Amino acid sequence: MPNVCGLHIKFAVIVPTNRYSVNDFWERFVKQLAICMVLAVMAGCAQMPANTASQADKPPVSNDVISFSIPPDALGARDPQLSAVLAKAGALAASQKQPTTILVTALGQDLPYLNQAIWRGVPSQHPAKLSLENLTAGANQPYSVSIRPTAATP
Repeated sequence: MPNVCGLHIKFAVIVPTNRYSVNDFWERFVKQLAICMVLAVMAGCAQMPANTASQADKPPVSNDVISFSIPPDALGARDPQLSAVLAKAGALAASQKQPTTILVTALGQDLPYLNQAIWRGVPSQHPAKLSLENLTAGANQPYSVSIRPTAATP
């Protein structure tokens, strides 16, 4: 080293001593990882939109006058109460002031019985235009009857 103003300057390198053991390292690592996970969860929750009461209480919009499912056991037994309900559904559809569609969902083999039971309730002279549409149900799809304004038919 050169002599600067008569003094020798020596550089000492400070070497840190490792006072922590391997177990201490992993303990600190796990603590830091847990803190990061908590912060990530809190940040993720903050980004979720708030659900207001008006959104949760809002029912789905439906233009159906009435819609109901037919229990398979009542249909299989050709229950007279089911026939009466279907006739009342036909009368309700006929009493509407606007054109109305009756939508029947069932297996093809049961549609003639359901259609006949519905038409029994329709008076011979009804003021509104009435149409009956049939949809063939799938194997696990429930049988149903829906009455809706013709413009609302999908």
